[in-house]
Amino acid sequence: MVMHSSPFAAKLGSYIDLSEPELLVLESLHARRKCYPAGRDLVLQGQPEQPAYILAEGWVCSYRLLAGGGRQIVDFQIPGDFLGLRSVLSRTAGQSVEPLTKVQASLINPQDLMDVFARNPRLGAAVLWAASRDDAMVVEHLVGIGRRNALERTAHLLLELGARLTLVGLGTKAGYDCPLSQYVLADALGLSAVHVNRVLRELREEGLCTFRNGRVDINDFDGLVQLADFDHDYLDHDGPLYQGVQAPRFAA
Repeated sequence: MVMHSSPFAAKLGSYIDLSEPELLVLESLHARRKCYPAGRDLVLQGQPEQPAYILAEGWVCSYRLLAGGGRQIVDFQIPGDFLGLRSVLSRTAGQSVEPLTKVQASLINPQDLMDVFARNPRLGAAVLWAASRDDAMVVEHLVGIGRRNALERTAHLLLELGARLTLVGLGTKAGYDCPLSQYVLADALGLSAVHVNRVLRELREEGLCTFRNGRVDINDFDGLVQLADFDHDYLDHDGPLYQGVQAPRFAA
């Protein structure tokens, strides 16, 4: 089995069994890698010709601003994820992308990306499948806000983040580092920060999980899954391009 050289390669490696030449191609996409500070948008909602990036280190959120100034976080991006891929394929960016921590990300030239897909159709198919999974997560978040209560949707998001981080080697079934504040979680969950605080306290008192000092510790994984009715099939780590490589799904 070929060792993955980056979180991006680890993510795509859950869809196809990457060859050495394909890993070298993925490595070449990181040629324009830079550090970016927290709080300064990388992609701006509604602006044309916005760039795309591959996130190598740090955490990012994508969000929509409302006319009244409110913010809805659509999703979080972690190492291995594309940032602003839709803005490359569309005329304008449908949402803003903001680093929540200091990040390292590689600027992607749209033409370079198209050239990679043309020369390496398996990589293009893997990226397409990863993008489809990202869309499935947004649908799941919509279901959570619309139909799950505050406790269930918070538990579901924490489990989803754990599954995604485990896929790229940054988490386990027992927990993961998480820099999200209660205010940021509130913007993602459609709750107030005070409500998020109460929910996290209830999860802790029930012995399910503890979120403290930038760390999520999952104390009762099965109980948390049952509470959230969490079925990770929508994450599709074993998609149709899967070719015998065991995805590190919640490896302890």
